[in-house]
Amino acid sequence: MDAGCPRLPDTVLFEIFLYLDHADVLSVGLVCQQWRAVARDEFLWKELFYRYYRVSRDVPRHPGAVSWYEEFQRLYDTIPCVEVQALKEHNDQVLHLSFSHSGCLFASCSKDCTVKIWSNELDISLQHSSNMRPYNWSYTQFSQFNSDDSLLLVSGVFVGPHNSSSGEIAVISMENFTLLSRVRNKPYDVFGCWLNETNLISGNLHRIGRITSCSVLWLNNAFQGIESENVNVVKRLFKIQNLNASTIRTVMVADCSRYDSPDLLLDYEEQLAASSPCPAFDLGSDSEEEGAKPRPPPEPAVQELPDVPAEHGLQQLFDGIMEGHGRPAMTDTELETKVAELFVRNRTKPPEPNLLPTDSNSKTKYLIFTTGCLTYSPHQIGIKRILPHQMTTAGPVLGEERRSDEFFDSLDHVIDIHGHIIGMGLSPDHRYLYVNSRAWPRDCVISDPMQPPPIAEEIDLHVFDLKTMKEVKRALRAHRAYTPNEECFFIFLDVSRDFVASGAEDRHGYIWDRHYNICLAKLQHDNVVNSVAFSPVEQELLLTASDDTTIKVWRSPRAMRIRQARRPRPRKLLFSWLLNQKS
Repeated sequence: MDAGCPRLPDTVLFEIFLYLDHADVLSVGLVCQQWRAVARDEFLWKELFYRYYRVSRDVPRHPGAVSWYEEFQRLYDTIPCVEVQALKEHNDQVLHLSFSHSGCLFASCSKDCTVKIWSNELDISLQHSSNMRPYNWSYTQFSQFNSDDSLLLVSGVFVGPHNSSSGEIAVISMENFTLLSRVRNKPYDVFGCWLNETNLISGNLHRIGRITSCSVLWLNNAFQGIESENVNVVKRLFKIQNLNASTIRTVMVADCSRYDSPDLLLDYEEQLAASSPCPAFDLGSDSEEEGAKPRPPPEPAVQELPDVPAEHGLQQLFDGIMEGHGRPAMTDTELETKVAELFVRNRTKPPEPNLLPTDSNSKTKYLIFTTGCLTYSPHQIGIKRILPHQMTTAGPVLGEERRSDEFFDSLDHVIDIHGHIIGMGLSPDHRYLYVNSRAWPRDCVISDPMQPPPIAEEIDLHVFDLKTMKEVKRALRAHRAYTPNEECFFIFLDVSRDFVASGAEDRHGYIWDRHYNICLAKLQHDNVVNSVAFSPVEQELLLTASDDTTIKVWRSPRAMRIRQARRPRPRKLLFSWLLNQKS
């Protein structure tokens, strides 16, 4: 740098580097002649990057970046943090947003009991609105497009006889917006999801005791309302026993065949070892410094469930009760739990061997859902492999292929979060599972399943690698929730190739960078932000939905410049002539 050029503060450098990229340096009197060379100075921009974003120096540069200058520019210029539109067609809380795979459409669900379909053009516009009140729905809560965007799954709360509420799933054709079928879904926060183009998964709940139940997951044909009565349109997929008032909720499907071509690798050593032909999409790192930093205790545990025989003590307890040797000194709830544990150990199908897929072309999929073993609060993630022959409604309908001693299906993996799970989302490549949770106190003991422990206001965002079933990255903590455990609700998050976003109860949406593990933006609303959604084809476009009844549209500064450049500008001479006419 010239001796005559003063050394400017980092903040000044930060504001000026974008200007240098678009302005004629010679026309700026305050900037010395060598500023463009300074803007390309790797050492300077590396120092500025680590200092400004407070990233550990052990974290390497984004492998898709050409230079530190361009990496600085990416995080400054491509974050969707500029509000460009507020959609106010809903008249109650907006609960969920989902994009079509093409990015041309998106759907929104609301407490006003409508699902609205929007056209994602230069200016977003409403294309269709379906009112579900005529079907006795209380509100719509979730939607998902099938893989070819021809059908839309809509989940809602159904008000039945005597005001009993359960859930229902509707399938809507995107060709003419007609309702094709309706499927009962219990409990309603199973939400439902697509398994493939024409089959969807729903749930049902059967009570066994006061706090014991079993969840049955069903595979449904989307066209069951119009198919022949001679064709199977529904099939029982899994039957899983629930303990301590827990139920299966929030089901989603991960496609294992995508694992070997990830959009982003979060393990830096794996990223270095990978020989990807497209390094720009093979991104990510794990900081060595993270091992020295304190983690929020305790760390979530991932465990494989073995085929365990009945415990002798539990068997003796049950035998003693059946033989009338006196009632043990325990409550009815504890007794019911003990008996249920014994029953499930003796009447459960063993887990599938070798859960992790080894064939890169495997058609195996994982069913992922929230569950629990200690209390009704969802604090565990269950993972169950879906084999190719199970992905159709053809064949036995009610599990006739089972042996008499295989009454329940076991879980293949369980991830224990040690807190209340309030959100889950998959990365675009289905390699990583992102989980929002509110932690329980350290070393808490749950004595009554109907009284879960208090939960933290801070929301932890955990990341799990579904290929290795291990947690990666340290938990992110930037957003908050305030409702107590018994009233806790779902906050939907979303993941793009480079970013992850989530809503929060502090009236903001948040965006993090997946590679550097840093918070990049806070997006303002007037009430709780329930859901966020990235465009699947343009991660510089983000939607946020809030209890303030609005959907906000956010674009990056770079996208805003491109949009403005496309708009026709009046010619300078014509503008001058109009001014002269007015004078």
